[in-house]
Amino acid sequence: MQPQQYSIIVLISGRGSNLKALISQARHYKIQAVLSNNPAAAGLEHAKNAGISTLAFSRAEGEKLSHFKARIRDEICNLTPKLVVLAGYMQIVEPELIESMQGRVINIHPSLLPAYPGLHTHERVLADGATRHGCTVHFVDKGVDTGPIIAQAAVDVLPTDNPDTLAERVLACEHRIYPWVINRIAQGSIKLEGGTVSIEASARFEATQLGFILPALQD
Repeated sequence: MQPQQYSIIVLISGRGSNLKALISQARHYKIQAVLSNNPAAAGLEHAKNAGISTLAFSRAEGEKLSHFKARIRDEICNLTPKLVVLAGYMQIVEPELIESMQGRVINIHPSLLPAYPGLHTHERVLADGATRHGCTVHFVDKGVDTGPIIAQAAVDVLPTDNPDTLAERVLACEHRIYPWVINRIAQGSIKLEGGTVSIEASARFEATQLGFILPALQD
């Protein structure tokens, strides 16, 4: 299969800064479509400007959340992507999608997992007086931010940091590491095998050069 034929779809809810990075750094994958659970998501414009198909879902008045999620899931399955990429998607993915896309859903989270899963990570890091923070790319399982970790990027927490300044530096890391991981998955050098992340030597070397952390390879 040619690298450009490796199709992904990206799910967003907001401004789409990671989506913009994914668009500009696509080398071995093609973004087939961008879906959003928020019709007002500013990030949809990034996709439209790049000529990428978009589809935004509105939750009807009185519609059950489970039905709303099922409509999104059905569209994802109809598109038959190689990979589903969550990029600032502020809705918990239901187990049925995880099962139907077995090992083919990834997420980026703004902390060095397993530390600080969930929301408000920057505030929590500062409140705890932590000295290191960062982001994590991981495969998605049925838990919240609990799937197998692929790669991480770290930043030092500065004495002068507030949630906004810390978030800005972490976001810059996200914009570097997320496209790298997806390009490597598309090349076949990062895989999920039996629930364990497998990373080829060339990707390990490149990750080291880029300053990324590969927890699966550490003692």
